[in-house]
Amino acid sequence: MTADAVPVAVFVGPMGAGKTSVGKRVARALGVGFVDTDKLIIARHGPIPRIFAEHGEPRFREWERAAVVEALAGGGVVSLGGGAVLDARTRSELAPHRVVLLTVTPEAVARRIGGGDRPLIAGEDPMARWQRIFDERRPFYDEVADATFDTSRGPISGVADRILDWVRSTS
Repeated sequence: MTADAVPVAVFVGPMGAGKTSVGKRVARALGVGFVDTDKLIIARHGPIPRIFAEHGEPRFREWERAAVVEALAGGGVVSLGGGAVLDARTRSELAPHRVVLLTVTPEAVARRIGGGDRPLIAGEDPMARWQRIFDERRPFYDEVADATFDTSRGPISGVADRILDWVRSTS
């Protein structure tokens, strides 16, 4: 990996926190590329709900791992799927990178993910499932994060600006 291929920032956090929206803004402002690992998976293997239905979560996690390796090697700004931090190898590989944890309140995420097709929260009480998943993953997010920003209130542009200030101050 060359020095210019090192990611400027890697975004982690729960589904609905805004990793893609904020990550794209940060990448655009810095003039670097943006990669969303979920989008890499979709481009190669199809919609995530279909992957879960046809291949199961273990296969999805294999493909997610490959997408993370590729994205981290490519530089720019990288957004990881919410569960990517479950893999110990991924957590280890994040150590040399600037990792941004985006958090969001349950109330804010309910407005963002309502009516979506996210397989891990499908069922009777999607928000209870979201909260359980977030609680289970939070220690891993905290383990890898260098900085945490909440996206619950205010415009996404304001969050992106705060992250840009942080990235520039740590360069």
